[in-house]
Amino acid sequence: MVLLVLDTSVVLKWFKEEIHTEIALKIKEEFINGVHEIVEPDLILYEIANAMRYSKLFNQTLIKESLSNLIDMEMDIVIPTQEILLRAVNLSYSYEISLYDAVYIALAELINATMITADEKLYEKIKELKFVKSIVDFK
Repeated sequence: MVLLVLDTSVVLKWFKEEIHTEIALKIKEEFINGVHEIVEPDLILYEIANAMRYSKLFNQTLIKESLSNLIDMEMDIVIPTQEILLRAVNLSYSYEISLYDAVYIALAELINATMITADEKLYEKIKELKFVKSIVDFK
């Protein structure tokens, strides 16, 4: 079983057709089939809801249903610990990235998971971190 942390750019593709949606949906299917274990910071729920809130594709009902579906999937959703948050601050400054992005990276690093992103700008900044993969490179 492969341990994964997916950032919002990947999980959002489960609900919205975008480039590389087929890869994101394959990851979701593999999770459901027990191939992967997915661990997420609780931040994912807020970021997904916010991205949907400002998309014309979603209304309040769809956002609520999507959040319920995420929770019902029974991914491991964790409240960031002090260790995760302090590491995220370091990563944010070291790589000139948002603290939000850094939380996913710190979580993946500290639990020895692979972090997957579909955010190419982010990936370009952090690609030296060997546990981080672009969605296009995830097999």
